[in-house]
Amino acid sequence: MPIRPLIAKLNPHGRYAYRDWDVHVDHLVIGAGVVGLAVANALARRWPEKTTYVIERHAQAGQETSSRNSEVIHAGLYYPRDSLKTRFCLRGRDLLYERAKNHSIGAKKLGKLIVGSTSADSKYLESLHEHCQKLGPHAPPTRLLSGSEACQLEPNLSPNITRAMYSPSTGIVSAHDLMQQLEMELDTLPNGESPEAEVVYGTSAVRIDPFPERKGWVVQTKTKDSTHDLDTDSLLAQVVINASGLNAPRTLNSLVEQIGGNQDEMIPMYFSKGSYASYRGPGVDKVRHLLYPTPNFGADSSNATSSAHAHQSLGTHLTLDLEGNVRFGPDTHWLSPEPGLAQTSSSDDAPDFWESQLYPDATEEWYDAMHTAIRKYLPDVQKQGLAPDYSGIRPKLVGPDAKKFNDFQILWHASQSLGQQRVWQSSLPDLGGGTMISLLGIESPGLTSSLAIGEHIAEELAINVWGKRNPSGKAQRYFEHVGQDNLAGWA
Repeated sequence: MPIRPLIAKLNPHGRYAYRDWDVHVDHLVIGAGVVGLAVANALARRWPEKTTYVIERHAQAGQETSSRNSEVIHAGLYYPRDSLKTRFCLRGRDLLYERAKNHSIGAKKLGKLIVGSTSADSKYLESLHEHCQKLGPHAPPTRLLSGSEACQLEPNLSPNITRAMYSPSTGIVSAHDLMQQLEMELDTLPNGESPEAEVVYGTSAVRIDPFPERKGWVVQTKTKDSTHDLDTDSLLAQVVINASGLNAPRTLNSLVEQIGGNQDEMIPMYFSKGSYASYRGPGVDKVRHLLYPTPNFGADSSNATSSAHAHQSLGTHLTLDLEGNVRFGPDTHWLSPEPGLAQTSSSDDAPDFWESQLYPDATEEWYDAMHTAIRKYLPDVQKQGLAPDYSGIRPKLVGPDAKKFNDFQILWHASQSLGQQRVWQSSLPDLGGGTMISLLGIESPGLTSSLAIGEHIAEELAINVWGKRNPSGKAQRYFEHVGQDNLAGWA
């Protein structure tokens, strides 16, 4: 059965009518996942005098993709040289290790082994090693190993392993520690300064409109404890950063018609579920590194290709947490919305259909498939030692049939002259209006890349927005008509 995307937008039925803004802020970040917090942190560090507000629909940070992944610090091995994934992963890896060291964030540089057992696996690993050597000054160090050398490092590995590649700069991090530290700095920066920044929880964006007269965007927000279903607050933001992860396409899709597009140009939302299993039992007692099979582990050369690093998943691998506990996963299971939901006329809650899928579907078939994948490289792992742990949903812009690599997408739009712009627009048009930046498809290696993405957004805003319009860097107080007390009250 083909996988259907969800095509949705904010305010699909027009329930929320336009209303004038009450508060004016410099930066509004939608979404307090690790990427949204990293962007807000970078903005607050660079412009502590500017107002930076983050709205998050959940009661805590990072309740979706950010807290439901492998928590791996990726070295940057797999992606095309000139891609955003490679650029941000390489830079983000270094920034993440540095921040972890300086701010007591739980992290360990464990290293990882990618292992294979066939001639096709060997060709893949040789090609991957060669690719890594060409990635420039931040290139991850790698070393090719024979099967026996790999088994000396990891005695639990299958004797069938014939080739491996060692990546010493791969590690693990506590995503919770990282997000907590990023948020704490919005209160007090390392230099002791208190920036004009805040995270507001339980608050969703329900409508967005361009406001070219004031070079900004009017964003209507709704709090979960609102006494009336249609009660909203309204604010004017000069810069909007759409970092809402699984729901990020919805915000941009709500502007497609104003941009001059139609339903066919709306951004599809695909949802890839990855489930994890914890493990207690024999066969892993001596494991000290992260262990990854090649994407086509064990396939013969007629069925494997040297370029197949798997755009969709890196396979069922072994990771360790900071306490040394073993976890396997993720597998890959694509979710389809019900036919009635896969329409732009869907209900406001339709994009959250995946929330019922945040736990492994631990059937006997799931256990068998997980165990079979693991035993190919760790033969002594026992099925009865596996237990369902958790599942995460990866935000995809393409479905399972996609054959090409799909990069992170950073799209830029101006609030003025939307009709002259395109939906897929990777640079800010020189139209002099407010800026909206949409971060789409930020999946793996999004956690590793988060600090580099924040750094990049701040740098681009310095060049394209604040550098031109506020070159002195002086504070701009936007409390006209309402006063600072009312701004605090809104937050």
